Amino acid sequence: MNESIFDFEIKMLNKNIELHYISIKEIDEPFKKYLDKMFVKICGGSSSKRNLNVMKERVRKFYENKDIKTRIGATAEFILHLYLNKIGYKQECMFLNMEENSIKKGFDGFYSFQNEPWIMESKSGMESTTNNSHKNKIKEAYNSLEKQVTGSSTNDPWQNAYNHANTKSVNTDESILELIENLSDNYMINKFAKLEDLNLIPCGTIFLQGTWKDYDTEDLKRVLEKMIKKFDYNNLLVICMTKLSLDLFMDYLYKEG
Repeated sequence: MNESIFDFEIKMLNKNIELHYISIKEIDEPFKKYLDKMFVKICGGSSSKRNLNVMKERVRKFYENKDIKTRIGATAEFILHLYLNKIGYKQECMFLNMEENSIKKGFDGFYSFQNEPWIMESKSGMESTTNNSHKNKIKEAYNSLEKQVTGSSTNDPWQNAYNHANTKSVNTDESILELIENLSDNYMINKFAKLEDLNLIPCGTIFLQGTWKDYDTEDLKRVLEKMIKKFDYNNLLVICMTKLSLDLFMDYLYKEG
């Protein structure tokens, strides 16, 4: 990966678990160029031919009248899509919901890597909010995946994943489509998938308020290793991200060209 785009560290917790720590201190020119290159794909699928500024307007309309929590959540999710694309994961979904001006329902992200499916969930918050930490956000993301996969949520997340993956602009391989369809069919007859059979990407993002703060990634690794012992998974990609402020993405989004 081009390190001028992302400031990141990768730590192997074991052969089945990777921890990625990302620092977003600024959107410099290389980062902006990559955003421009990937923006339409992330929002509308790899085959989308939409104009960049038109797609940015669609996203701006989504942000209109949204509260700070929704803006933070959407921004964290978008940057995670950007990162996962950069490290070679194939995005099998769209950032925007197909039916309305909103983020899609179900899993925050559905990906494939070497033709194996991965499901992503993103949780985020302000560092100034009590009890917000990378550890707690990773736990929230894992709990959300557990709830959705095991049938505790009201909607079938696999059906939504299938609806996105099955669109022409996303261009998902038939083997992945068939797998998602089978998971959805089983979900509807209360035959739920097991977390230990799935590849999971729980993500936790902390937004600062314009003043940078360095986190001890070795300490974070130790804390997460202890917590993850209680997780069920096949493979696990844990992503912790720190972002200087919400304004970084907002400034990019509202700037033309």
